[in-house]
Amino acid sequence: MWNILGENSIYLDIPYKFKNKVMELTEDDEEGAKFKKLMKDADPSFMINGETEECCFIFKVPDEYTPEEIQLMADKTIAAIVKNDKAPVSVNNQEQKYKIIISNNKEPEIIGLRKTPGMTSVEVFKPIFASWTAAGKANPNTSGGFQI
Repeated sequence: MWNILGENSIYLDIPYKFKNKVMELTEDDEEGAKFKKLMKDADPSFMINGETEECCFIFKVPDEYTPEEIQLMADKTIAAIVKNDKAPVSVNNQEQKYKIIISNNKEPEIIGLRKTPGMTSVEVFKPIFASWTAAGKANPNTSGGFQI
């Protein structure tokens, strides 16, 4: 059974449980109120790296958020975890390695329903291919250049 900040959870609820528990643990002072407002607009997700068994909480925030606001979110999230004094994520009472990412960086979608226009898999790799034969960067494995 998954346990997120001391509360049992099923896998699908993990990012929302984490987000809500962090907001619950934050004080209601001026900074805490600002943090809660910022966190409400954050889109949480959760992933596990099967190879390293590291858990990752990801909060995607709107583009309008400033670096200072993102830093406030990071500071308050860490403070809430320390205040709780329970493992942020555990499975069968075994604490898991974890990391938290708060970012407004948007990766282009290569496939799927939300595919970014112009970002077919070839488009993504064209700059890489072009750099192989760019001026001053001769690649001995290609003769006469690389054409796309």
